[in-house]
Order: sequence, then structure tokens, then C-alpha cells
Amino acid sequence: MPRPTIDDVATRAGVSIKTVSRVVNREPNVRESTREKVEKAIADLKYRPNPSAQNLASHRARLIVLVYDDPSAYEVPSSGYIIRLQQGALKACRKAGFELLIHPCNYRNSHVGRELRELIDQVRPAGIIVAAPLSNMPKIVRAIEATGTPLVRLSPGTRNGKQLTVVTNDREISAEMTRYLASLGHTRIAFITGHPSHKAVGNRYLGYRDGLEQSGLKFSESLVAAGNNSIGSGEECAMQLLKRKHRPTAIFAANDDMAAGVIRVADRLGIKVPEELSVAGCDDIALARQVYPALTTINQPLSAMAEYAAVALIASVRGKRPLLGTEIVPAALQIRESTGPAPD
Repeated sequence: MPRPTIDDVATRAGVSIKTVSRVVNREPNVRESTREKVEKAIADLKYRPNPSAQNLASHRARLIVLVYDDPSAYEVPSSGYIIRLQQGALKACRKAGFELLIHPCNYRNSHVGRELRELIDQVRPAGIIVAAPLSNMPKIVRAIEATGTPLVRLSPGTRNGKQLTVVTNDREISAEMTRYLASLGHTRIAFITGHPSHKAVGNRYLGYRDGLEQSGLKFSESLVAAGNNSIGSGEECAMQLLKRKHRPTAIFAANDDMAAGVIRVADRLGIKVPEELSVAGCDDIALARQVYPALTTINQPLSAMAEYAAVALIASVRGKRPLLGTEIVPAALQIRESTGPAPD
């Protein structure tokens, strides 16, 4: 028989998880009648709080949790995105004397909300940083909010919710990249979209369209291919685009993994990069410098964003700031060898 959880107690007592937590930790401001209902549910279920969680309760201001999309759920996982987030959050935590706990989370799992609540119940963190695409998924955000744990969302894509969000200028910088390609003489600029669940990545597509319009170029659906953020999907999209009779002379992918897939396909097809095809990506992960030729991309400030989120959570714990509003950390173009003048 599975060990009863705080969820089970809350359901039995007809109260919130936060109320159960207050009763367990002997916190004030709980009605006596409510406390009695919760204590009866605890007794009926023989619920026992995790001892390590109780020990950590007095140290909850010393632990930040970084929740992110589980890379193992992808056919070709990419670790670069996660590593940079970890670096930024860890930098802030170490400076303030906090610990960082990382938690990969498969949002496709129907029990993900329960998983997160149990994690929080066990470790009682001072705050949680939620990375994209989880940051824009209501079931993830609601599960964390229900525990009363301070929360900061990274790149949710849409500015919904009351929590502090830390974003970058995806749309504006993607328009700038498109204008840069147009300035090289490219008029057939293709775009590979990312996974539809990544709302922030979707903003890059909007920026691509903005950049075309700003450059006086006509948008064409035939120059757009749907990827899912993996190298493999980049290869598939590149095959679609490069086997056309009037193929593009530049391809801008919504992330570096897909752009790397484009370079691989171009090599197999004997298309020279950048002499015959310019390729650009977004994120500036380590892979962007490892492929040949080195990838022109958008340096997304992932590390700085995660660091800012951790600093904000720590300041909130210390009563120095509320976790509200939106902080924009600007991105920048990183020009390398994969882009050049359009072929004659």
C-alpha cells in the first residue's frame, strides 16, 4: 500500500495543501476547527511527514529548486540549454550561501502536479525557478502555487499570471537576425519553427515575419517548415526546404539544434555553407561553436536570466522585494562563419 501523502490528507480534510502544511508545522493563523479536521485526517490515514522535510523546514531559506523539461523525453536530448540555466542559478545561490536542487520534470506525465507537490513537501524550498516550456503550462504553475512556495517563471512566452517573469526579447532579436540576413542580399529566407508547446520559441517566428516586413520582403508559407527543437527535426526540415526547385539561400532556425541539423543536411547534399546557403540559429549553446562552420546565432542570455531569477527569490525570502512584474534581459546577435553574402 503506498505511503499516504500530503495530497491525500488535504483531500480527506477538504482543505488546501498549504493548510495541511501549516498544521503539520504548527504554524499560527489556522482555525481550531480546521486544525482538528486536518489532524483527524492525518490520524485516519496514518500520515507521517518526511523527517528530512521537517528538518529542512527551519532551513527553507537556503534551498532553490530549478524545474525544467526532462531532456530524456526527447529522441535526441539537448543538454546545452539546461547547463546554462544551472550555471546562472548556481552562481547566485553560491554567492548567497544557498543550495540549488535541479529537478527534470516530464510535463507529459498526467501525475506531474502531484510529483511537484510531493517534491516541495519533502524538501520545502525557499523558492522555485520554472524554465520554459513548463513556465507557461497552467497545471505546472498551479501545482506549485498551491503549496504557497515563491515562484519565478523563465520565458513563459505569454505574460499571464501574477508571478515574476524573467524574459528576453525573442521577437525583437529574431527580427534583427532576419534583417541581418536580408542585409547580406538574401531574399529567400526560410524559417524552421520550434515545438508548439514552447511559447517563447513561437515569438521567434513572429520576429522572423517582422524582419521580413521591415526588410521589404514578402512572406511565403512555402519557406516555413515545422520542427520540434531537435537536431533530427532540423534535418527533416532542411530536406524539405533544400530539395525545392527554388530553394532558399538562407535558413533561420528557431534554435541551434535544428540549425545544426540544417548544416549536416547541406553537407550531405553538397551545398556549401555559407557560399551557397547561410544558416542561423538561436540560443548560442556550446554546439553552435562546435559545428563547422561555426554557427551564427542569437546569444540568448539563459545564464543571466536564471541568475536574476535566483537573486530575486533570495531577496524575496529576505523580505527585500516582491515577486511581481516582468524583467527583460536582452539578447544579442553572435555573427560567425555560417552566414555570408547571398550567392549570385
